[in-house]
Amino acid sequence: MESAPKKRKAESDDWDKGDRNKKARRKTQWDAGRNGGVDPRALQPGDTGIWATCAMKKEAKSVGDLRDLFQEYATKVYQPEQSNTAAGDDDSNEEEVDIEAEIKKEVAEIRKPTKPLFTSVKLDTQCLMFFRTRSPVEPVSFVEKICQDAAAGVQIQNCRYVKRLTPITACEKANAKGLEVVAKQVLAPHFHGPNQAGKNFAIRPSIRNNKDLTRDEVIKTVAAIVGPGHKVDLHGYDLLILVEIYKNIVGMSVVGADFEKLKRFNLDELRQIPKVDEEASANRIIVLKDE
Repeated sequence: MESAPKKRKAESDDWDKGDRNKKARRKTQWDAGRNGGVDPRALQPGDTGIWATCAMKKEAKSVGDLRDLFQEYATKVYQPEQSNTAAGDDDSNEEEVDIEAEIKKEVAEIRKPTKPLFTSVKLDTQCLMFFRTRSPVEPVSFVEKICQDAAAGVQIQNCRYVKRLTPITACEKANAKGLEVVAKQVLAPHFHGPNQAGKNFAIRPSIRNNKDLTRDEVIKTVAAIVGPGHKVDLHGYDLLILVEIYKNIVGMSVVGADFEKLKRFNLDELRQIPKVDEEASANRIIVLKDE
């Protein structure tokens, strides 16, 4: 007599579990379909961007400071080109412009959702940040401009906890095939063109939280794709190949010979470069004249 209620309870429990599992599966499938199976907040193959390191427990502060710095430089570097293009238009063509069409175009541009030039990617690693970039930002020349200004004495506002910036031209999955794909894409403009023979180069890998690719494997693969006609020179290189591997993503870029001069793009070290004290120099000249 007592077994019947127990049986019904067990059947009820089994049904509840099955119902919950079905709901969980439907939710997972719906989320995957909505996002294409990829978390848009995660670092992905096909990304371009900038790695950055910072002081311990200063990630949130540094993300905000870098976002402001990048936006400031994007305005300096890219907006003037648009202004110059507009200023160079021939006045004689003004009458031919369809005003109504221009207004519609402007309204469409205003209503069109625009993606930010810089999007911070959430990471679970201390002291490490990544900013995804989009056109017209070119990560290598963009980072070089910031570091050149810092080396020349331009005061970089805030960013007191930011250390090294590393530009990334392209990303792929961090496996043997992905490494080959990204290397062919990134290296071709620098080593495989008709006027690109006889380059001295070096390779600098950085591997974090990844056990699939070794340093030796990375160097061997990248050097093979550089190809013949070029020479390895660790100190007198013309071009330096930066390889950044983080978990399941490998990124790569090629920078110039001023990488060491620019303190390996370390803003903290660039701020510490001794600057000439103009006031002291002026006083010294006056003293010499009096003598």
